Amino acid sequence: MSEMRWSERFEAAMGSLAARGHRRPWVALFVTLVLTGLGTFFARDLSLNADLSNLLPRSFQSVQDLEKLRTRFGGMGNVVVAGIGAEPEQLKQFVDDMAPKLGGLSEIRFVNYQRPSQFFDQHALYYVDLPDLRIIQERIDARFAWEKEQANPLFVRLEEAPPPSLDFTDIEQKYTGGANQRLSGQGELYYLDPQERMVVMLLKAKGSSADLGYSKKVIAQVQDYLSQQDLSKYGPGFRTELTGTFKKKIDQQGVITGDLARASSLAIVLLLAYLAFHFRSALSVGLTMAPVAAGLMWTYGFVGVAYGQVNLLTGFLAAVLGGLGVEHGIHLLGRWSTLRSEGMTSEEAVREAFSHTGFSALISALVAALTFLSLSLSEFRAFHEFGVIAAVGMLVSVGSYLLILPAMLGLVSKWGWTPRLHQAQSGPMAVLARFLPRRYRAVSVVLGVALVALISQAYGVTFNYDSTKLDDVSLPSVRLDRRIDHILGYSATPVVVLTDKEGQEREVVTQLQARKEQYGKDSTIDFVGALEDLVPTQQEEKHALLQSIHKKLSRIDPEKVAKDTRDNLVRAVRMTQAEPFTREQLPVSLRRQFEPAAGQKGGVVLVYANVSLSDGVGTRRFTKEVRNLQLSDGSQVSAAGEALILADILDMVAKESPRILVAAVLSVFFAMWMTLGSLRNAVICMLPTLLTIAALVGLMSILGLQFNYLNIVVIPVLIGTTVDAGVHLIERLGEPGADFVTVYAETGRAITGGLLTSAIGFLALVFAKHPGLNSIGDLANLGFAVNMVVVLVGFPALLLLVDRWRNKHGATPTAPTGAETPHPAPES
Repeated sequence: MSEMRWSERFEAAMGSLAARGHRRPWVALFVTLVLTGLGTFFARDLSLNADLSNLLPRSFQSVQDLEKLRTRFGGMGNVVVAGIGAEPEQLKQFVDDMAPKLGGLSEIRFVNYQRPSQFFDQHALYYVDLPDLRIIQERIDARFAWEKEQANPLFVRLEEAPPPSLDFTDIEQKYTGGANQRLSGQGELYYLDPQERMVVMLLKAKGSSADLGYSKKVIAQVQDYLSQQDLSKYGPGFRTELTGTFKKKIDQQGVITGDLARASSLAIVLLLAYLAFHFRSALSVGLTMAPVAAGLMWTYGFVGVAYGQVNLLTGFLAAVLGGLGVEHGIHLLGRWSTLRSEGMTSEEAVREAFSHTGFSALISALVAALTFLSLSLSEFRAFHEFGVIAAVGMLVSVGSYLLILPAMLGLVSKWGWTPRLHQAQSGPMAVLARFLPRRYRAVSVVLGVALVALISQAYGVTFNYDSTKLDDVSLPSVRLDRRIDHILGYSATPVVVLTDKEGQEREVVTQLQARKEQYGKDSTIDFVGALEDLVPTQQEEKHALLQSIHKKLSRIDPEKVAKDTRDNLVRAVRMTQAEPFTREQLPVSLRRQFEPAAGQKGGVVLVYANVSLSDGVGTRRFTKEVRNLQLSDGSQVSAAGEALILADILDMVAKESPRILVAAVLSVFFAMWMTLGSLRNAVICMLPTLLTIAALVGLMSILGLQFNYLNIVVIPVLIGTTVDAGVHLIERLGEPGADFVTVYAETGRAITGGLLTSAIGFLALVFAKHPGLNSIGDLANLGFAVNMVVVLVGFPALLLLVDRWRNKHGATPTAPTGAETPHPAPES
C-alpha cells in the first residue's frame, strides 16, 4: 500500500509539472532551446569508429598487444596494388616501373613485389640439418664409387644392379613447408597469376590502418600517383585496382556510414508517414516529433562528452531511440486528445494525461533503461556503450516529452487548435475488441498451441561465428583481396609475436613449431617465420660439407646420368656452391617484412594460419594455439593481431550473453514490481515479453536465422521495449469505470502504433548493405511482429480467460479485467 501511495504522489507530481509547463510554455521552450544548443555543441565532432579493437576494453591483453604491435611494427596489412588485364611480360614491366616509384612515396616504407625465390633456392641446402647433409654426402659417395667402378675396365660386376640414386626428394619433402620454402613460392619471381592476368605489389605503409584518417591519406597518395601515370603502354585493357587492409577499412567504413545515414533518414520518413496516418494531422505529427528530435540531440550531446565517438552498434541508436521515443508521444497525445473530446480543458487534459499515461510511459522508460543498463555489465564495449546510451536516451525521451509537449500544447490551445477526434468504437482495434470477448477461449487455444510449437523448436537455433557473414563481401576491394592470398600462396595478413630481444625469435619459432607438431592435423598454424630463424645455424660446418659434396658432384658427367635425375644433379652442383650468409645478406624485400618501424627495437615473428581468420571457430582455435608462450628467461609473449581481437569478442559474447539476459529479465521484473506495486501485475505484464522471446528463438530455428555477436543485442532490447504494452493495458483497465471494448480499442491502437514506431527504427536496418546491421534489423522486426500478435491477441485473450475462471469459481476479479465485468460480453 505504501508503494501505491508513493506512485500516486509521483503521478500527481508529473501532472503538476506538466500543467505548469502548459501555463508557462515560453519558459519550458527556452530551457529546451538551451539544452538543445548544448547537445548540438557537444555532439558536433562525433564520428564513427568501426575498428574491432575499439569494441574491447583497453585492459584486454589482445588490445594491449595490438597497440604494441601498431607502435613497434606499424600494424599489419598492406596497401595492395593490383595490375590487371595484360600479358605476363607487360605485367612484369608494370611492376618493374612502378615499384621503385611507389616505394619513394612519403607514406610508404617499402614495396614487396618479388619473391625471394632465387636466394632461397641457391641457399636451400643450408636449411638442411647436418645429419641429413651427411646422408646426401653418403649417397653421392656411393654414386661416385659406382661411377669409378664403371670406368675401370678391369672391374667385372658379378650381377647387374642399378646405379645408386641421386634422387633426394625424400629429404626435400622432410623440409617442405618451412618458412624459407613458403616465402620463396613455386618458382615464379613476381606475384603474378597468368590465368587471372594479374600481378600484385604489396606496399607497407608507415602508419596503422586503425587510424581511418591515415588510411584515407595513404590510399589517396597511392591513387593520386597511379592516376598520373600513362598506363596505356601496358596494354589497351590494362587497369589498376587497390585492396588490402587499408583500402578495405575505408570501404567498409563507408558502407557502414552510408547505411547509418540511410537508416536514420528512412526511419524519419517512415515515422512521419506513420504518424500522419495515425493522427491524420500535420500539427499532431509535429507535436510528437519535436520532443523526439530534442531528446536525441540531448542524448548525443551526452555521447559526445562521455565517449567522443560511436561504434558499430551505437551508431544506429538514433533511428532506434527515435522509434521508441515516438511511442511515448502516441500514448500521451492520444490520451490528451481523448480527454479533450470528453470535455476537459487543455490544461486539465495535460495534467490527467501526464499523471496516468505519463506515469505509465515513465515506468516503461525506466524498465527499458534498466534492461539496457544490463548490457552495460558487459566488458564488450559495443554492448556496454549501447546499454548506457540507450538507457540515457530512454529516460531523456520521457523528460523531453514532459518538458516540451505540455508547453507546445499550451501554445496551440491558445491559438485555438483542437485535436481531430478518433472514434474509439470504429476501426480494426474496435472490431478486435468486440471479437475477443466472444472467442477468447478459441483464441487462447490456437495461439497457445502455436506458441508451444514454436518454443519446441528453440533448441535448433545456432550461433554464427563466421565474421565474413557480417561484412559486405560484395565490395570490390573485399572480392579482390580474396584473390590475393591465392597468388601469394599464404595469408597476406599473418599475426605477429613481438619479442623484447631479437635473440628470442628462434625460441618462439621453435615453440610454435612444437605446438604445430603437437596438434598434428588439427593444427591451425600454416608456417612460422622470423629473420633469425631464416639464418640457419652451423653454417660453417655445413659449408665445409657442401664444398666436399660439390667437388665430387662436379666430377660426375651429367650426360651419363639418367634424364629423370639430370636436372637434380645440375641443381645440386649449383646449390653446393653457395656461401654462408648473415642476416644482413638476406634479400632486402624479405628483411623489411620482419623489421620493426623506424626507431623501434625488438624481434618479430610472423605466424601464418592455415584457416580463415574470418571464421570465428577457426580463429578461436588458432588463438589458443599461438597465445601464452613461456620463454626460457621467464617472460611470456603472445601473438597480436585483429584475429585475436575477434576471438576475444566471440569468447566474451558467448560467456556474457546468458548473464546479461538473466540480468535484463530480473531488472525488468523487479522494476515493474516496485513501480506497479503488485507482484501479480508485474508477472502478468512480463508474460507477453517472455513468450515473445521464446517464440522468436523457435521461429529463428525454423527460418534458419542465426545469432551473431551483433544481433544478440536484440534480445535485451526486445525485453525492455515490449514490456510497456502490458503496462499501458493493465493500467488503463485498472481505472475505475473502464470497460474492455473502449479501453482495448483506444489503448490497443496506441500499443500498435508504439510497436510499429519502435520497429521502424530497426526496419530501416533491413535495407542496410552491411550484413551485420541487416541481421539486427531482421531479428528485431521479427521480434516486434511476434510480440504484436502476442500482446494484441494472446495477452487480452488470456486476461479474459483468467477473469472468467476467477468469476466462475467465486474468486475476486483481477484488477485489470474486473473493470470489464459491468459490460459482460456474451460467451460463445
